[in-house]
Amino acid sequence: MAEFHLPAEGTRLNLAGHVGTIRFVGNVDNTSGVWLGVEWDDPKRGKHDGVKDGKRYFTCRIRNAGSFIRPAPSISYGTSFLKALYSKYVEMPHGSESQEKVLLGSSNGAIEVEAVDLDKIRGKFANLDRLREVSLDNEGVSRYDEASGSIRATCPSVRGLDLSTSLIPSWDVIALISCELPALQRLSLNRNRLQSPRDPRAMALAFSNLIELRLNGTLITWQEMQQVTSTMPVLRIVEIGYNLIDDLTSSNALFQASTIETLNLDTNDCRDWIHIYDSIRVYSSLERVVLTSNKIDKILPPMIGQTLGVKHLSLSFNRLESWADIDALSAWCPTLNTLTLIGNPLFDDPVHGRNSRLFTIARMPSLVALDAATISAKERRDCELFYLSHIALYGPKTEEERTLAHPRWPALCQKHGRPDERDSNPHQDKLSRRLMELNMYHCTAPPPASADRAAINSLLRDAEHIPLRVLPTMTLRAFRLKVCKTIKSSAARTAISLWLQMQDSSCTPLDTDRDTQDLAWLGIESGSNIFFTKDDK
Repeated sequence: MAEFHLPAEGTRLNLAGHVGTIRFVGNVDNTSGVWLGVEWDDPKRGKHDGVKDGKRYFTCRIRNAGSFIRPAPSISYGTSFLKALYSKYVEMPHGSESQEKVLLGSSNGAIEVEAVDLDKIRGKFANLDRLREVSLDNEGVSRYDEASGSIRATCPSVRGLDLSTSLIPSWDVIALISCELPALQRLSLNRNRLQSPRDPRAMALAFSNLIELRLNGTLITWQEMQQVTSTMPVLRIVEIGYNLIDDLTSSNALFQASTIETLNLDTNDCRDWIHIYDSIRVYSSLERVVLTSNKIDKILPPMIGQTLGVKHLSLSFNRLESWADIDALSAWCPTLNTLTLIGNPLFDDPVHGRNSRLFTIARMPSLVALDAATISAKERRDCELFYLSHIALYGPKTEEERTLAHPRWPALCQKHGRPDERDSNPHQDKLSRRLMELNMYHCTAPPPASADRAAINSLLRDAEHIPLRVLPTMTLRAFRLKVCKTIKSSAARTAISLWLQMQDSSCTPLDTDRDTQDLAWLGIESGSNIFFTKDDK
């Protein structure tokens, strides 16, 4: 029987495309021979939590992500950084032959020509000292075991490095590689499982110029992130999405906080807004926060002195369901410029979500863009007037109750004047009467471009008719989002194509290059027929 070199605990491996970390090496009761206890990166590959017959052999960070396997030649433990680099970026010489036959790619393999001295060209490409971007994603990098200085001598000019889905076991190996890349500014380590660093001195030397760090899908904790970023003095962008993070309690260790401008926590388990605020407020330069697809279900008003200076915030696909949350958010973030909120229950509600864009713009005076659609001065004015009229018609009757329920009421009254309440009734809601009634027709294919009245009439008869009321100052981009919401489709996963029926029955496309223009400028008016199709991206 062949002898296999037994790996150490913590070693990363790849078996038939499945990546994992060895958590146990040794004998298992009531069996013969040596077993490897593996925690798989994909928990669906696992069978248990490191427990067999009631005895625990190892533990997993994700439940039931473990299994036992035998040591075997089919297991890959990866390759060195430089071997992977040469394998991907350098084609080896073919020998002494001066002529080689080459298929022309533009001929789809039909034309074969002879080329001379291709090895000279390969030799030029083998000189990697000018290489700026290196992607070794899923290339099996696991170590740096060449002579010290080899990486610096080979590719000293690298500014961007992607080592995602590698077999590197620890931050110490990452530091060894980074120490020899003095120009390194961007580092992607997505979908790795890295042990905490053991050599603080090496970490301090490795990342002096690093600006961007991506750690998505690594199961890193908030405290571990703070530990490693404390060694990065000019770091500006940190991504830690898809890490099951629900606790943002800071570690006791000192960490670098003053330079980070963007913090991406996409698709984690953060829930408590106050806890989030307490954790990120230490980042004094923070301008952009991404909290998309977390579990935030409530935003309470801030206490005196509690504010966030962020300018860009994403709260899409959380669990917000009250307009009080939006009022509180406006108080928390008085300098907020851009905001995304699609995918929250409040905005998907068929009743309350109908005017969600109008109400959000009116409640948040600092916004210049909502859900990736720019807010024009005309749209803001119309939204605020509509909101004032809505409060006068349907809100509380006393001034105190109105201010309590709608914190923007006093400021908007001062800005635009108080709405005429003496004759307030639904028929005198002047701004409501400015809403255009559009006839939307959901088609399975684009309408005919030519003025074919018979074809258009057939389409009007057969297509699904959806009436839609919108402000004429709405941008085409915002209108597309509203159409997505109306048909209950995700704007992130659906492309909406629009056509406007002209007076001669021809249909002109409303392409995305016109998304910044408002509906009135495009000639859309009350009663217009608009055809649309939807395609999944």
